[in-house]
Amino acid sequence: MKTFYLTTAIDYVNASPHLGHAYEKICADVIARWNRIMGRKVFFLTGTDENAPKNAQAAKKLNIPVKKFVDTHYKEFEDLCAVLHISYDRFIRTTEDEHREASQHMFQLVYDKGDIYKGKYSGYYCSGCEAFLTERDLVDGKCPEHNREPEWLEEESYFFRMGAYTNRVIALLESATFVFPEKYKNEVLKRIKEEGLKDLSVSRIDLEWGIPVPFDKRHRIYVWFDALMNYLSGVGYPRGEYNKTWPADVHLIGKGINWFHSVIWPAMLFSAGIEPPKKILVHGYVNLEGKKMSKSHGAIIDPFEICEEYGADALRYFLMREIPFGDDGEFSEEALKKRLNNELANDLGNLASRALSMTEKYFNGVIPSGKNELVFEIDKVITLMEQYELTLALSEIWKFVNDTNRYVNEKKPWEGGSDRENIVYTILDSLRIIGILLYPFIPEAIEKLNMQLGVKIGTHKVLKSNLLKQKKIKKGEHLIKKVD
Repeated sequence: MKTFYLTTAIDYVNASPHLGHAYEKICADVIARWNRIMGRKVFFLTGTDENAPKNAQAAKKLNIPVKKFVDTHYKEFEDLCAVLHISYDRFIRTTEDEHREASQHMFQLVYDKGDIYKGKYSGYYCSGCEAFLTERDLVDGKCPEHNREPEWLEEESYFFRMGAYTNRVIALLESATFVFPEKYKNEVLKRIKEEGLKDLSVSRIDLEWGIPVPFDKRHRIYVWFDALMNYLSGVGYPRGEYNKTWPADVHLIGKGINWFHSVIWPAMLFSAGIEPPKKILVHGYVNLEGKKMSKSHGAIIDPFEICEEYGADALRYFLMREIPFGDDGEFSEEALKKRLNNELANDLGNLASRALSMTEKYFNGVIPSGKNELVFEIDKVITLMEQYELTLALSEIWKFVNDTNRYVNEKKPWEGGSDRENIVYTILDSLRIIGILLYPFIPEAIEKLNMQLGVKIGTHKVLKSNLLKQKKIKKGEHLIKKVD
């Protein structure tokens, strides 16, 4: 069985995680959990980018060694994954020996091919992006991503002959499946056709921190050349075992680094004779009062505090439900509380509570026999999830929740009647199916529900009605509690 290989971008550790980091990891975790439900063998990679000069700058301000700085601060991102219930298979750090060796191997390989040469670079450099910018990239003389003026740099550098791969990159981008949503494909294609693909500076000179160029110790490998390599080093490159996992099925990234992943990364891989990833999946930003969530913009929401106050499931659900995948979205604590109380606690939580209470009251806690009378368009959800329309899929699942609540209110099993067994069975079996579909989004709540129903985490093989067996069940605590 081919492994379904999924990655997130790796995070700089020069500042604490914010809600934007949480959003990307949640999106990726939903996809990973869904693919496991669909019976696929998943390998999910996330981690931290630790070789960036900005990490060295942050350590210098604190007057501590850079290695000590990154060894301390990477843990915040690992802790964020734990708090959010992110089911990754490997957390990679780019200071690992295996990653350094893989980056140097690739650099040497591309150099030996004649695609890396020494020259001189002059241009605007944004330390926030870790990238050189053109004048047309600037807005009022500033980097639009980090709201600050770039510095002018002139220095010796090694260059990658990226321009030699223009036609192959364009052909890849023009394929129907490579970049999603399509607007991000069009964005990079437009830039290539207007500007062309220029050769890329891939080293910095006389830096103390970073991975040395294997054949010139005065130079460090450009952080983006090194960072992109984590997707290969994380699965064993250059050892032969990486072929068991590569090419990646999905690189999930934010729109601000689309160019690096959709253009620079494929060009590097073409030069090295390695197949490109299958899909670049691009999400938008989480905004706060119209500003991108970032330290440089002064717009920060601490995901640890939100999870402490409302629970990880509430945050996961809110972000997946509120922000159409691929678009920017706004975070509001009031909006989160509203969805938590009205949808998670009322719609789902009360549905489960009523069903389990009726089972205890009318059937001594034993699931009655019956036949599920409700029909759900499960294939529609599967299609939307397979197309990475996460928000639309969750909306469709919630229609099932609402349909089940409507069924309860119409049938009124508390009024008695010979059909009570069938009604309660229908509600319980529907909850089992809803639980399978919602598990990727709110895993903690669904694990509680499954324990109360006495079922295991389901797969696509049991996404059908009338599979709930008669057994003794016991109502537990409310799935998700309301907040004031």
